[in-house]
Amino acid sequence: MRLLLMGTTAAGLLLVAALPAAADPVEPGPWTSYEPTFNVQERGCGDVGDLTFTLTCSTGSGDQRAERRYATYSGGTRQFEGHFKITSLPGTRISLKQTFKTTGPFFMLAVERGGRLYAVHGGTTIATGATVGTTVRVNTVHVVGSTHRTYINGSLKHTVASESGSFYDKFGAYRTNSGQGPATVQWSGIRFWRK
Repeated sequence: MRLLLMGTTAAGLLLVAALPAAADPVEPGPWTSYEPTFNVQERGCGDVGDLTFTLTCSTGSGDQRAERRYATYSGGTRQFEGHFKITSLPGTRISLKQTFKTTGPFFMLAVERGGRLYAVHGGTTIATGATVGTTVRVNTVHVVGSTHRTYINGSLKHTVASESGSFYDKFGAYRTNSGQGPATVQWSGIRFWRK
């Protein structure tokens, strides 16, 4: 975060915290921004406070989730962007971002303690360096019926084939089958585009 000098007054200088500039989509457009509706999902020891997602327990079983689930889409090309910062991770193997098919899991981006980001299905390492206190930008570009691409900090890191069907985006903190909390993740800069 940057501090901007806005001017002077009799009382002194006025400092204002500036948010990061709006990012452009990671792939050529034309893109149209939109704001899909969402539902908050809290299950087990999951807790959602605006854009802070917490798993408070260390259990390795049960449905432990704190997420936003966005509206379903069935065609075209969709792009998600968000920035996450893990503020606490005594646990491990926590899903952060999902592109879900209405019939079951499709793509899940998760993190291990130590900062490795990986695809839950297949275990492929997508990136490293997602350590506590580090802000990471995630973009997913989904061409329904063709491909799903994942970008980390603006660089393409993972591509997988996509079938046709109905899908939706989710993000937050979700215990994978092999994972456990506790975990706290803060998200920011959430944007959606379509074409």
